[in-house]
Amino acid sequence: MKNSNLELSRAALARTALALALSLALSACGGGKAGDAPPVAQKAASQAEGERKEEGGLKLTPEEARSAGIKLETLAAQGFADAVTVTATIRPNQDRIARVAPRVEGRIVQVMASLGDNVKAGQVLAVLDSLVLGEAQSALQRAQSAQRVAQSDFKRAELLSADEIIPQRELLRARSALETAVADMRAAEDKLRLLGGVAAASGRAASTFPLTAPLAGTVVQKKATIGELGTASEPLFSVADLSTVWIEANLTEDKLARVQVGAPATVTVTAYPGERFAGRVTYVASMLDKDSRTTPARIEVPNKDRRLKPEMFASATIETGTTRAPALSVPSGAVTLLQGQPTVFVAEGGGYEPRAIDPGEKVGGRTVVKAGLKAGEQVVAEGAYALKARLLKSQIGEGH
Repeated sequence: MKNSNLELSRAALARTALALALSLALSACGGGKAGDAPPVAQKAASQAEGERKEEGGLKLTPEEARSAGIKLETLAAQGFADAVTVTATIRPNQDRIARVAPRVEGRIVQVMASLGDNVKAGQVLAVLDSLVLGEAQSALQRAQSAQRVAQSDFKRAELLSADEIIPQRELLRARSALETAVADMRAAEDKLRLLGGVAAASGRAASTFPLTAPLAGTVVQKKATIGELGTASEPLFSVADLSTVWIEANLTEDKLARVQVGAPATVTVTAYPGERFAGRVTYVASMLDKDSRTTPARIEVPNKDRRLKPEMFASATIETGTTRAPALSVPSGAVTLLQGQPTVFVAEGGGYEPRAIDPGEKVGGRTVVKAGLKAGEQVVAEGAYALKARLLKSQIGEGH
């Protein structure tokens, strides 16, 4: 091997010397400008550089390696907690979402909340004008007026009965009329309350009523437009408390037996590379979907800073509570695609050599390596994409 390397080095030196000799000869003959290398010399230099790369991979100075963020890891077989990784979708917590619709049909006269607004419980979202509510207000006012008249008649009958001016039956009749009036007034109050209105303090019938948020949260859906008719069958707003979200996934039959309710899980999303959000499995369905042959599962994740958005795609890793047999693995960020082949960079011969691998499952941010590497080798754990960019750039340069 040493003799072979020595012969390659001698051949490279001979070619370089020949190129320099040709360059000097051409320069002496006026065949080029001062300082310009002729095409033959350029080609020889390029070939020598290619041989240097082939012998030790990409060469970086210590300063260049630090600038590229290169960090190495020595491969060793290790056991780690078994886990199931599935793709998932972020949904609002369905236990903390409210779809707000009016109890009675009404025309929207004012909209006070917009999509994305954070609202408090009881905050007014819109104001509606309802003919039915106006009629209920009028009915209550009539009932209140009849109750006041009946109350006055009963008091007068009491006084007259005490002075034995009227017979006892007149007092009983007045008491019965008062009780009927009170019952009618309470019925009118209940009807107005059930329709979502309150008794008008002005004494005049009011047909408008507020539509309020039943819980604190974020307005995630809004269909209210001034002038349109709001009905009980069509929610005008959806308010969701996004302090916790659900990560919904589908488990295939081979993974189902390994996932239990209460198991810890970590969630990653493309929007925040390198960050992990901790959660816990709160639900695994009891039935298999006959079409997809999967079982729905749910992970609940705290979302205090509201960075996880509903409908985002996510990757969830669920711990199974068991330990895998020791195996070689690399950080998942160390694996890049070169010409469609999963590849890692190995520190070898004073450089960084791309090495194709056969990857296995991804577990806890690491990728199992089934073939292509061996224990004791040093791989680039961080900075692989910087090396890939340098490699592609050098290949493009050689192509030109």
